[in-house]
Amino acid sequence: MLAKKTVKNQITLPKKIAELFPGVEYFQVRTEDDHIVLEPLRPDRATRAREKLAKLGIAEDDVIDAIAWARKRRR
Repeated sequence: MLAKKTVKNQITLPKKIAELFPGVEYFQVRTEDDHIVLEPLRPDRATRAREKLAKLGIAEDDVIDAIAWARKRRR
């Protein structure tokens, strides 16, 4: 199977390959020697992380505040 890189550096996965990864929207991209390797990112990992943060009572603003606090301490 072939995939062509467009002038905007985009590649469309062949349908037969994409069908092997139902529900996957994002892929981690890396190189190994002279190969491009795509690893599917399963949305359930992100969902589980968000659920765990919610159970702990940690909101998005808390994370933003923690990052700002940590960056101030470095300087």
